[in-house]
Amino acid sequence: MENPQQFEVWKTDVKPILELKRDEFHLFGHEEATEEDIWKLGIGKLRKESQYTPFYRFANVLMRLSVTDYMNEKTINAYKGTEGWSKDTDDEMEGILDEVLGNEEADGRKGNRQPSSG
Repeated sequence: MENPQQFEVWKTDVKPILELKRDEFHLFGHEEATEEDIWKLGIGKLRKESQYTPFYRFANVLMRLSVTDYMNEKTINAYKGTEGWSKDTDDEMEGILDEVLGNEEADGRKGNRQPSSG
């Protein structure tokens, strides 16, 4: 059963925690981490619970988030294909594929000519 609680009302209250965690993740080399990423990660951990979550528990969940939690979420989203993939990415990948296939075809034509061993 999904938690019917609306966490959005607490977003401004936990902004200092989100900033703190963002800075922590940046310190550990994850410059791409945003406050919104951390917010979604915290919400994701609490959405599974069926009972009402008090504010102190919500704040505690956010404070306990680790870089490992963040990277696990990024990895899962990458496998699902929901992380960072857009129309621009499709176009870019198609261009790279065309370049690779074009280069392989050219290499293939060159490769067909065997040097004569004389």
